[in-house]
Amino acid sequence: MSKNGKTQIRRKEVGKFLVMDPEICHGQLTFKGTRVPVSTVLALLGKGYSIEQMLKSYPEIPRPAIEAALKQSLEFLNGHVGLAQD
Repeated sequence: MSKNGKTQIRRKEVGKFLVMDPEICHGQLTFKGTRVPVSTVLALLGKGYSIEQMLKSYPEIPRPAIEAALKQSLEFLNGHVGLAQD
């Protein structure tokens, strides 16, 4: 806890490519070394954009980072809503 009684949130790395940092994008999960929220890329992929389009739009994000974000989201869903993995 900090001096003002609030819990301090610290940087948390999620795997090799993702990070949550209160100093970056208000603590949203972002791609490490960028200010690009993972939710932005996942939303665009969900709307039908391809990974290739993401790589062109966000050249600072490598393909393995996008793949890691997809894997993390699947693991989250499997753990929280009991989806079976095909």
